[in-house]
Amino acid sequence: MNGQKNTEAILAKEPSRAMEFLKMYMGVLIGLGGLFVFLSITTNTFLTPDNLLVVLRQVSINAMLAFGMTYVILMGDIDLSVGMVMAFSGIITTVSLMRGDVPLPLAVALGLGGGALVGAVNGLIVSKLRLPSFIVTLSLSYIAKGFAYIISDGMPISVDNPNFHAIGNGFLGPIPYPVIYMFVVFIVLSFVLYKLKFGRKVYAIGGNVEAAKYSGINVPQVKIISFIVLGMLAALGGIVQCARLFSGQPTIGVNAELDAIAAVILGGTSFSGGVGTLFGSFIGALLIGFINNGLNLLGVSSFWQNVAKGGVILLAVYIDVIRKNSAKK
Repeated sequence: MNGQKNTEAILAKEPSRAMEFLKMYMGVLIGLGGLFVFLSITTNTFLTPDNLLVVLRQVSINAMLAFGMTYVILMGDIDLSVGMVMAFSGIITTVSLMRGDVPLPLAVALGLGGGALVGAVNGLIVSKLRLPSFIVTLSLSYIAKGFAYIISDGMPISVDNPNFHAIGNGFLGPIPYPVIYMFVVFIVLSFVLYKLKFGRKVYAIGGNVEAAKYSGINVPQVKIISFIVLGMLAALGGIVQCARLFSGQPTIGVNAELDAIAAVILGGTSFSGGVGTLFGSFIGALLIGFINNGLNLLGVSSFWQNVAKGGVILLAVYIDVIRKNSAKK
């Protein structure tokens, strides 16, 4: 419940709102601002409208995954299947479109349904059989990966449908479609998390699952819905990525779950659950996007980019531990 109280304090219209906001996000905002200034000084192209739009488009899929992952981690769970769900759903959509001659809206619906199915299975097993979400979702990631290769015969599925390409490459004015998807998802999930009873239930489960049960919360239902939402967001991310590449590929989404988890933890959500916000996850996703883009502009090898991201994630977890220990004192 502490997370809900913190969030309500930020959202409440009172004089302390700005101070509470800065207190919660001071560390990650300083990191983001410092990186922004550094890259603006050391590169000639970072601080240009075109490049910033590129960063937002690159961030969009990870941010959508991070928003869904925030719900799951707020409850004290984790989902390691989202990367392979991206591949699975992308393959379902592209195979339906190209080999099944299915209309585009139905093909997209089938892809989203595939993600929802994996999410539902994750949620059912975790909540009903009470197995650790780490093991359950890791197992489902292998299953989803296997089906992605089986359906596609292990080969990319080329797509020559312009309307499908537009899903990942289209623009509304100067704004890329994926960026619009990201902000729509953020607004909808924020409304659910902060304005509806469902959001309070998510925080309550993460704060104390036993107390949540005794208060009458249907814990399995909340968990299943949250995993389904994350599965559908992973499916959306997979469809957008396939549209960008003009093909369905069973290899997309590798390690996507790690970037999403990193964004959530960098944004201040606690691994133990009950504390965190979607805004924090968005800032975390932006930070990772700036790191990737900045290192590319500086000509740093992709190998060192992985080292940098790993170090940032380790630092974020360390900060989370310090924060929890300080709260106990």
